Amino acid sequence: MRLLADLVHAFRHAEGPPPDRLGQFLRWALDGAFPAIGLMLALSIATGLTEVLGATIIGWLIDTAQAQGAAGLFPGILPALGLVAGFFLILRPLVMGGGAAVTALSLQPNIYPLVLSRLNRHVLGHSLSYFDDDFAGRIAQKSQQTARATTEVVTEVCNTFGFALSALIGAAAVMGAVNWELAAIVGFWAVGYVFLIRYFLPRIRLRSKARAAARAAVTGQIVDTVSNIATVKLFAHGAFEDRAALDALSGFRDTAIGFGRVSSGFRLCLMTLAGVLPVALIGASIWFWSQGTATAGDIATAGLVSTRLAQMSGWVSMVAMGVFANIGEIEDGIRTLSPPHRVVDRPGAQPIESARGEVAFENIRFGYGRKEAALDGLNLRVRPGEKVALVGRSGAGKTTLVSLLLRLYDTEGGRITLDGHDIRDLTQDGLRAQIGMVRQETSMFNRSAMENIRYGRPHASDAEVIAAARRAEAHDFILGLRDIYGNEGYAARLGERGVKLSGGQRQRIALARVILKNAPVLVLDEATSALDSEVEAAIQDTLETVMEGKTVIAIAHRLSTIARMDRIVVLDQGRIVEEGSHAELLERRGLYAGFWEHQSGGFINLAAE
Repeated sequence: MRLLADLVHAFRHAEGPPPDRLGQFLRWALDGAFPAIGLMLALSIATGLTEVLGATIIGWLIDTAQAQGAAGLFPGILPALGLVAGFFLILRPLVMGGGAAVTALSLQPNIYPLVLSRLNRHVLGHSLSYFDDDFAGRIAQKSQQTARATTEVVTEVCNTFGFALSALIGAAAVMGAVNWELAAIVGFWAVGYVFLIRYFLPRIRLRSKARAAARAAVTGQIVDTVSNIATVKLFAHGAFEDRAALDALSGFRDTAIGFGRVSSGFRLCLMTLAGVLPVALIGASIWFWSQGTATAGDIATAGLVSTRLAQMSGWVSMVAMGVFANIGEIEDGIRTLSPPHRVVDRPGAQPIESARGEVAFENIRFGYGRKEAALDGLNLRVRPGEKVALVGRSGAGKTTLVSLLLRLYDTEGGRITLDGHDIRDLTQDGLRAQIGMVRQETSMFNRSAMENIRYGRPHASDAEVIAAARRAEAHDFILGLRDIYGNEGYAARLGERGVKLSGGQRQRIALARVILKNAPVLVLDEATSALDSEVEAAIQDTLETVMEGKTVIAIAHRLSTIARMDRIVVLDQGRIVEEGSHAELLERRGLYAGFWEHQSGGFINLAAE
């Protein structure tokens, strides 16, 4: 059993991205599982043959008993009975049990994690723009739906179609041994069965794809509402969100009814066709027996084979309907999950071991794919160890600039360098390992406080994590945390996206995480925006210590937090309009001076500036 369980390496990496064609996608998703699939197909074929062989043995036993006669039946029939017992008690259970073991130990436990891990790995490699365009819940649901559907397609095809095909061919061969006309009846019936499947199953596939898309829309709508439940309640829009969910559910219901109509028609036609086979085969074999060209055992064999095939046709049709429904769900998932990565490592890209921290933006142009550029012709050089503040109105391009530095997006023109290396020549992970960042919108994992801080350096000790928390003024409030599972302090879970914490607490944990990472380049995007004045004052002292010896790029609307920077860069409409120290920029009476006077209590006409 251990051998069967290890027959598929459940977490093996795939070669390249997932293809967007069904057959190629299945080859990509199942690469490494084909030996187990082949073994299961062989056992399935053997199982189908045992079904036909069982019917043949029973017919042979009847003919043998009839030839012996009632008076001399025993002990002459005993060898035949021994053969029948060996077949039904040893050979058949071994074949069927082997198939069940391969399904239960090799395929089902391994294919789902194999496919899902590959899809998840590909999804994680997408740039932020991919996630900006979709619901997080919908992406997760599509990944799981596709992995589940692929697992079911593989197991059902292996278990069913090999069995059915071998049983059908075996039945035709057995009937042909009695009379070629009986084999012809099986052949004509099989042709009709194939035509029926070819007519209905593509329609089932299309409606299944539509149903899967509608189901994903329901998931996306509900996840979107639940993710923003605080906003829903603050605006008293529970009824509005209920209506939106009902609209999505109505779309799903309509597609499900369309699927049900086709599947019901398919079942009705199939059951009618299934009833034709026993009538035709048993009737014909009785006719041939009356003509002396068939035996009583042949009638029994025809009856057993025809009723078994009729039953099997219903079972196979349900499986086929499920397979095509799952194929529709796989194709729907492929549309969402297979797009190629927009930001990729160049061939031969290398990590950078330890950066000095020189950052240069050279003639940068970027507009999120739109005609209007968020950054246009921007040039900026930051020396190693220099502390630069980015200032400007909302939408001036400050956060966009640091997102480009981190290669969350690729520039549309120009280049960015780190220590003279074009960042596109570095691996993405290698680049980001050299940069610590605290974002304005800080979210946490639903993990413990210890795990959230340790995310900055996964191999850090508990003592190092606690030291980082102390420096970020987070230690005291962490000790007071408690979750619903009874975990306290650093072991307490923070809730989804850290909802159990205040904005200031989340930012202090994010600061602790970056302190622990200790990267040579530090990016602060409104890192203290959620802190009250008292905590901010304490954090400022910590930040000055943390920033020592590092290249720092800081974004802040609260100008008091950046007045002590080496250089302040003022952005407006995607361009640098002013540069200098705090004192120099105040003397110029330009845009920065207007911002400062406005925040310090004076009045200035910013539009005129």
